[in-house]
Amino acid sequence: MTFKQQVYQQFLQLLNERIDAFQFTLDELSISVMNENKSTAGDKHETALSMLQLEQSRIAQHLYDAVDHKTVFLQIDIATNHTVVSSGSLVKTSKGVFFMGVALPKITIDNQSIIAISPKSPLGEKLMGKAIGETIEVNGIQHIIEEIQ
Repeated sequence: MTFKQQVYQQFLQLLNERIDAFQFTLDELSISVMNENKSTAGDKHETALSMLQLEQSRIAQHLYDAVDHKTVFLQIDIATNHTVVSSGSLVKTSKGVFFMGVALPKITIDNQSIIAISPKSPLGEKLMGKAIGETIEVNGIQHIIEEIQ
């Protein structure tokens, strides 16, 4: 398995873990809501029920976003070797290693940190379409593109 494939698989695993965690939390909240519905404690009951429903709605939105990220992520073609930065590129710059796809937390493989960024992020927008040797600047930080996979 290539390094790029390892990166892709680890980010996919991260997405799956996030979806599972949000789903588990949503299931737990649903149980809590059902238990609150059985209670008849008046105003205190109504407040607790409203708080649970708000939290349920917030977690449901996070779950929806994570599933959406995974849908976009699964459409990325990592088999292509890129000569310019595009979706699915693994880009090494003078400041770090970035995977162009969707924004996800940093991972570490073989003592190397990789950050998944969206092509719509400020850094992603500047990197898109650039080739090895080109320089970009984001927030006063210069990045020299050293390698593209």
